[in-house]
Amino acid sequence: MSKSEVFASVPQAIAQAMVEGFNKHYRLFRESASHAKERFEQARWSEVQLAVKERIRYYDERVAECVERLRKDLNAESLGDTDWRQAKLHYIGMLVNHKQPELAETFFNSVTTKILHHTYFTNQFIFFRPAISTEFIESDPPTYRCYYPKTGGGLRRSIRRLFLDVGWRRPFADLDRDVDYVMRAVDGHFRGEWPEIEPNCQLKVLNSPFYRNKGAYVIGVAINGHSEWPFAVPVVHDGHGKLMLDAILLQPGLISLLFSLSRAYFMADMEVPSGYVQFLREIMPNKPRSELYTMLGLGKQGKNMFYRDLWHHLRHSDDQFIEAPGIRGMVMHVFMLPSYPYVFKIIRDKFGSSKDTTREQVKNKFLLVKQVDRVGRMADTLEFTELALPRTRFSDELLAQLFEVAPSIVKDEGANIIIAHCYIERRMTPLNIYLDTGDDERIDHAVHEYGNAIRELARANIFPGDLLWKNFGVTRYGRVVFYDYDEIEYLTDCNFRRIPPAPYPDMELSGEAWYSVARNDIFPEEFASFLLGKPKVRAAFIKYHRDLLDVEFWQRTQEIIRRGELEDFFPYPESMRFCNSFRAGATAKQALAV
Repeated sequence: MSKSEVFASVPQAIAQAMVEGFNKHYRLFRESASHAKERFEQARWSEVQLAVKERIRYYDERVAECVERLRKDLNAESLGDTDWRQAKLHYIGMLVNHKQPELAETFFNSVTTKILHHTYFTNQFIFFRPAISTEFIESDPPTYRCYYPKTGGGLRRSIRRLFLDVGWRRPFADLDRDVDYVMRAVDGHFRGEWPEIEPNCQLKVLNSPFYRNKGAYVIGVAINGHSEWPFAVPVVHDGHGKLMLDAILLQPGLISLLFSLSRAYFMADMEVPSGYVQFLREIMPNKPRSELYTMLGLGKQGKNMFYRDLWHHLRHSDDQFIEAPGIRGMVMHVFMLPSYPYVFKIIRDKFGSSKDTTREQVKNKFLLVKQVDRVGRMADTLEFTELALPRTRFSDELLAQLFEVAPSIVKDEGANIIIAHCYIERRMTPLNIYLDTGDDERIDHAVHEYGNAIRELARANIFPGDLLWKNFGVTRYGRVVFYDYDEIEYLTDCNFRRIPPAPYPDMELSGEAWYSVARNDIFPEEFASFLLGKPKVRAAFIKYHRDLLDVEFWQRTQEIIRRGELEDFFPYPESMRFCNSFRAGATAKQALAV
């Protein structure tokens, strides 16, 4: 073989190694998702949480393996521009009939950017734009199943069939009863005025249910004439070893909340993930594709698509990055683009004197949040390294701030500002600002939500650490979410104590503690002193959450967790559950009212 032939084979070898690395990753990803059905059937709840945590690291492990292979076997870091351009072209050719081409392109980017300097991050060397279309990729089994009530024995029979076709080995307690509940809920949704079933009426249901925590979600859309109604049906265990339908969600807003980034990621067995995302986009057109990929456990693809959306927005806007409103953090510095619904967070080089932590510890806290069940109360984040943003979009004031608080990770390279490490998350209204500007009704609602957030996090074995209002935000749906992670701990790692009586009265007036305090000691009765200074806030908190100021709540919650009892967290109103409406004897009209 001539020297030119050997040289020409190197780009092809690079492409082949990357395809093999990606295929190994997605094979393991699908294996984990396929076992989700079995874990659900057998109620192996502790394994559910462990599987989500383990799956997160699959991608980085495969990328690292591939980088090592390219460096060791092909001396990849010494290759020139021509080699990398040719490697990309060979890779594109290998993806023509691939089932997950968009994911494979992202894998190529991840490997390449570990080897090349960021100045090479252009469309010549990576997939800044997708090269392979994901339209009309055939899947086996198909992405969704179809049922036709007109020829399939009617609507009730079609609904019953679609649940049986999932093939769960654990039987239903009473599927006919549950289908009746579904029919009554649908009747209530239409207020008793059912539309006439057209000849084209069909129920389209995604082939794989979506598994999360202790539930399985069957998601589909009903098509009748020119009308379409998306639906989601959670399936749960009834406590007696059998399955039951728990509710039916018919409002697009509620279905969208199932895919909120403040919740744990789903598991679904998808041969062609783009088909699932396209289906979901049809029933949730306002949900970005990046968020859907992320919620399906494909976080790197979600991040890649987010970055493309960000640059698209930057090209079609002209406002400048500014410091985010609110009280400055002692660990994180936050900035934003007013026209964009996300904030950018960087870790400061030096922390406030009261913060006993390190940069690595803070990064580990953010990783912990991705691995646990966020129960709708912690914001998910996208983590970026070497993030390039146009210098012209930074105000002089913000640039001065960034170079002051984090000079080790902020670089000015002329056309771009390079941020070595950054977190990006959905923008919310800081709770302290919300309370300062709200009327009595808003204050009451926000304080109620704040306490509920703390309770639900506690039951999920998370203690926020710093409970100050500024560390929580209010979403566009009015939900309170925690977003400051540098002090979070597992609840079971905390030592909740009562303040012991002072040996003599004068010690209480001295301002000095008369008792020893370890690092993980927490005194709930102290919460009131720094949280409840404003009368209206205090009144609302005492009305709803007085028990959070007592050590008994926290110790009792710890005992429940240590016994291995996994809490049920329903991403839909309790009032919509069949057990709280029809099974309790309510009528369809009453169920609709709640």
